[in-house]
Amino acid sequence: MAQETAHISPPSVERWYSIGTAARILGISVPTIRLYEREGLILPLRKPSGHRLFSDGDLERIRCLRRTINEKKIGIAGIRTLLSMVPCWSLMGCPPEARSTCNAVTTIGSPCWTITSKPWHCGTAACRDCVVYQHMSDCAPLKRTIAALTLAHTSPCPDRTL
Repeated sequence: MAQETAHISPPSVERWYSIGTAARILGISVPTIRLYEREGLILPLRKPSGHRLFSDGDLERIRCLRRTINEKKIGIAGIRTLLSMVPCWSLMGCPPEARSTCNAVTTIGSPCWTITSKPWHCGTAACRDCVVYQHMSDCAPLKRTIAALTLAHTSPCPDRTL
């Protein structure tokens, strides 16, 4: 699965944690965090050295994933599919001509931030900083966001039912 990797210096206002520290805070293993990254569920910041850094928002996203997996009994593939149904084109205001050629619109099973070769301004945007990824980082508003966007819009792709 293709993913973007952000190689930048972390902003100084936020607290950042190494993968080992994040795992200890969350009470999970480092391999579990790496699995979530491989599956496209999280986008940790990468230092130029390649080391992963996690913000408090990343930790909350992982907590949300853990609750979904353990309490709601939804597996990783199910979570990926649900996230792929978020109408990113609506949040980003993509014009119809961009939607018709966008793999993020037509691909089911992978969230938009894992899709490569996106047209329009998404193709050059840093997905970690994108409003779509940021909106989907907290369990509380996730359901409201999906409901509001899917009820307000019809699917831009006839093969994709929202």
